[in-house]
Formats: sequence, C-alpha cells, structure tokens
Amino acid sequence: QVHVVASGGGLVQAGGSLRLSCAASGSIFSINAMAWYRQAPGNERELVATLPSSRSTNYADSVNGRFTISRDNANNTMYLQMNSLKPEETAIYYCNAQITSTARSTRAYWGQGTQVTVSP
Repeated sequence: QVHVVASGGGLVQAGGSLRLSCAASGSIFSINAMAWYRQAPGNERELVATLPSSRSTNYADSVNGRFTISRDNANNTMYLQMNSLKPEETAIYYCNAQITSTARSTRAYWGQGTQVTVSP
C-alpha cells in the first residue's frame, strides 16, 4: 500500500509564512509528478504548484514569486514554502503525487489535506 500525508498547515497572520510537507510512504517504486492544490470554502479545488519532474516547476499566477515547491527525493517528500500569505488564501491544501508502486501500478494519490488559515 501507498500512503500520502500532508502536514504543516496552521494559523498565520497576513504577510506571514508557512511550510507545508507531503510525505509518501509504503510500497513505492517511483514518484513521478507531484503537485499542490487548494480548496477554499464554496470554491472548486485549484492547482497551486506542480513538480512535473525533478527539474521543473510551475505555479499558478496568483502565487508565483511567493510560493516555492520543492522535493526531497531521498525521503519521498514534497514541500510548499508559502510566503507573504494573504487572507484569501485560506483553504485546505492538498498534495497529489503520481506514484508507481512496487507492483508497477501507477496512479495518483491524494493526501488528506491540511488547513491553512490566514488572518487579516
């Protein structure tokens, strides 16, 4: 089995920073693309940042320059460093990882989500 767990959310004042983590564990052969999404109350889930490979990153326009996505391949962990946070970025943040298991089955796995609350 493969497990993906997101953590690091919390309450922060506007302008503050948080670092989210997404750890994958279990019967992993390889981890391919990884990404962070977020969903605010009443809104659809939106893409925040992606790591299509170890050498490239992509960001939503709204976070570009303030958020940094990164990956620690040795520990099967992905991070999202969020700076200059805004109240409208209050949401549940989800990580997504495309993982090939040791059984050579590939699928996308979602972490359980971590709440980020940015106060004015």
